[in-house]
Amino acid sequence: MRKRLDNANIVDPLADVRLLVGEVVGFSLTDFVLNGTRAVSGEELNRIEAMVSRRAAGEPVHRILGHREFYGLDLLLSSGTLEPRPDTEVLVDALLPHLQHIAKTTGRAEILDMGIGTGAICLALLSQCPQAVGVGSDIARDAMATAQKNAELHGLSSRFRTVESNWFDKITGCFDIIVSNPPYIRTDIIETLDREVRNFDPLLALDGGNDGLVPYRVIAEKAGPFLRDSGLIGVEIGYDQKIDVTEIFAQNGYRCLEAFRDYGGNDRALVFCR
Repeated sequence: MRKRLDNANIVDPLADVRLLVGEVVGFSLTDFVLNGTRAVSGEELNRIEAMVSRRAAGEPVHRILGHREFYGLDLLLSSGTLEPRPDTEVLVDALLPHLQHIAKTTGRAEILDMGIGTGAICLALLSQCPQAVGVGSDIARDAMATAQKNAELHGLSSRFRTVESNWFDKITGCFDIIVSNPPYIRTDIIETLDREVRNFDPLLALDGGNDGLVPYRVIAEKAGPFLRDSGLIGVEIGYDQKIDVTEIFAQNGYRCLEAFRDYGGNDRALVFCR
């Protein structure tokens, strides 16, 4: 099976095979060392071979598994959600101290996560701050349903709800933190993306318009009435968008409070205040 994935030009075939086999037989990576001689049944072998076939065809391993870990939470995936990546954890790290400070000062903190997807960002923040409540908005009902399931799975549903909204159209109330990992890929380069992204991530979560900046303009222009005076806006950005996104927010009365790089050293998250 490893050789089959290797022949399909999968980057790390051994790791992927172990993840797929582990999912079927209930093994952790440690179990492969401690109990590596455990035989698989015929039914298990059929399931594993079907998964390996999907992986060889380019489907991302975590989409095959149907879930992925993010900030300590095991999150369900669906066709309408982006697969949460480790680099997005940088945005959670950027906002968490501010969220905790607000909650400590006022006894409560309210988050709006726009383009909720799996719920990764908002649920990670809620899991780390018991005084916080969150609203997740999206135009994809599949994403909202998945985020709600993830909230229930991790005991956060009493502090989390979803709203079907095209950006701020159906949003009500004011928030301490508005956060988004919006679509930021230029329309003309989507076809050049890696096949695992191009063929399996939802287009709505990728396409940021002709220059990749359309969602940032919407957020910067329309967030004002929904953000408390001392509130913050946190966004994930593409590796080459820091200057452009900062200028967009500056034109709308915001100052870049903090900028963060991801694990590869690329610009990844910006935090703005009024």
